[in-house]
Amino acid sequence: ELGLDLSDRAPRGLERPDAEWADVVVTMGCGDECPLIPGKRYVDWDLDDPGGRPLHEVRRIRDEIGARVDALLAEL
Repeated sequence: ELGLDLSDRAPRGLERPDAEWADVVVTMGCGDECPLIPGKRYVDWDLDDPGGRPLHEVRRIRDEIGARVDALLAEL
């Protein structure tokens, strides 16, 4: 719907190499399962899991993520 081809993408967990290069690590409820790297800024976004939800709810979650990304970018 937004012009992004995600057909070859699948959700995956956050791994240490992903977090090592990042300035800010945004997590979505992974808790103790996420790698903790001293000195990194962590932000946890409490969001509903879109899996199995109706399309209108998935769109709402997608738009919420977009708004949060925009706010974070403006802050940085």
